[in-house]
Amino acid sequence: MPPRTEEEFCALIGYRFRDPALLTEALTHSSLDGGRPKTHGPDNDRLEFLGDRVLGLVIAAHLVATFEDADAGGLARRYNSLVRRETLAKVARSLEMGDFLRMSKAEQDSGGRNKSAMLADTAEAGIAALFLDGGFEAASAFIHRHWDPLVEREGHARRDAKTALQEWAHAAGLHPPMYEEVERSGPAHDPHFVIAASLEGIAPVPGEGSSKRRAQQAAAAALLEAVTKDDAASKDAKE
Repeated sequence: MPPRTEEEFCALIGYRFRDPALLTEALTHSSLDGGRPKTHGPDNDRLEFLGDRVLGLVIAAHLVATFEDADAGGLARRYNSLVRRETLAKVARSLEMGDFLRMSKAEQDSGGRNKSAMLADTAEAGIAALFLDGGFEAASAFIHRHWDPLVEREGHARRDAKTALQEWAHAAGLHPPMYEEVERSGPAHDPHFVIAASLEGIAPVPGEGSSKRRAQQAAAAALLEAVTKDDAASKDAKE
């Protein structure tokens, strides 16, 4: 299936490029030339590098202005949640960016239009294209339009499970949690991990996810639930 037109994409995001070549570059994956000398023009690798920095600056400035009472740790947790690959891919999917990507047939046949990593890279490249074409104002407007609704849902100040488990272990006088990869399966573009979290004297608890980070978080959450239940049970027994 051929990609949708760039005119459609401009209508979708509400922005008309002065230099359409920038948008073409942002929507071109490196697989299109298969590592051979480029015949289809530049791909989006360089734009991805720039877009990552532009996104980071806008999000960091927005968080500092919005959460005046948050400490650096709280801001960092919000920031990391908002700029991670999964969030970028979510924004890209909401804009159907995969439908506009130019890529090799082999990449397309392997599900490239829906790969989270590829979608995240394309979102960053699109931000860079907006920055180069319309300046900081154009890029910032796009980021605020699509990231501001995620600030409370994706960038909340809640401690992540790994941090909470480590704090529990410290309070209990235990060594920090350990994480061990138990299993990895699935193709390279869609892996599945099983990772076990453990604390001294407590049986390991597994967690699963599409990345090591997600599997570690799932394992930490499961182990934290187990140890806090034991704490509650002990307290009830004493009472």
